[in-house]
Amino acid sequence: MIPTEIHDFNTLYLQSYKKAFIFTKSFVHDECVAEDIVSDSLIKIWENVKMKRVEYSDALLLTVLKNKSLDYLKHEAIKNDVIHSLADISQRELELRISTLQACDPQEIFSEEVKQIVTSTLAALPEQTRRIFVMSRFQNKSNKEIADQLGVSVKSVEYHITKALKPLRENLKDYWLIFYFLFFLK
Repeated sequence: MIPTEIHDFNTLYLQSYKKAFIFTKSFVHDECVAEDIVSDSLIKIWENVKMKRVEYSDALLLTVLKNKSLDYLKHEAIKNDVIHSLADISQRELELRISTLQACDPQEIFSEEVKQIVTSTLAALPEQTRRIFVMSRFQNKSNKEIADQLGVSVKSVEYHITKALKPLRENLKDYWLIFYFLFFLK
């Protein structure tokens, strides 16, 4: 098409907006986005026409609309890929939790092997550490109650419990769910 003489933005807008909007909306499928693209494109074209860098033509308008629409659609494609990736990660994490819970055998939690590991680990601890740990985890006493009963500080009780948990965590590493069930879900 032959370039059209445009003298002001209103003329450009009135002459081009409707066809530019219909063209753009047919690709982006979103009225608000199409309006933004058309407005941005018309402003960009007007600034270039006003500075005498280009002459207005429908081909110029179509090129600018095409490029801005492509940029938008490419951005949407990337956004959709990220959303799908996050959904896949979330799905895998959910499947892992399901399979872990399905594999959890309550009988295993109280198996002789686990009991033996706990018993031998506790037996290897210093007397005070073992005593405080047993009072905390097996007799369900609070740290304050233990401190008062043994005449030590609460910080000392916390220290001994932490000291006992370390070898238990190491020795029960193959039974990590059991470890947390028995010793942290108090």
